[in-house]
Amino acid sequence: MSEQPTPTDRQQLEPAAADAVRAYAARTREQADQFAAVLEDIAENGLPPVEDCTPWEDLREAHLARLAAQRPAVA
Repeated sequence: MSEQPTPTDRQQLEPAAADAVRAYAARTREQADQFAAVLEDIAENGLPPVEDCTPWEDLREAHLARLAAQRPAVA
């Protein structure tokens, strides 16, 4: 059987790091809740009409453009 670390064996985070982890957890939870709501809507109402959807290729290109804009250009 593996030993579980006791709370006293854990290294405590600095307050700023702990706040950053909590903020990341909150953002992740919010995104998961939004995703779950979309899935529940699909389960309840079915898929939306194709005319109302954005092709995944367009979404991918827009996301890649956002990522490229955040990254400084390399000479």
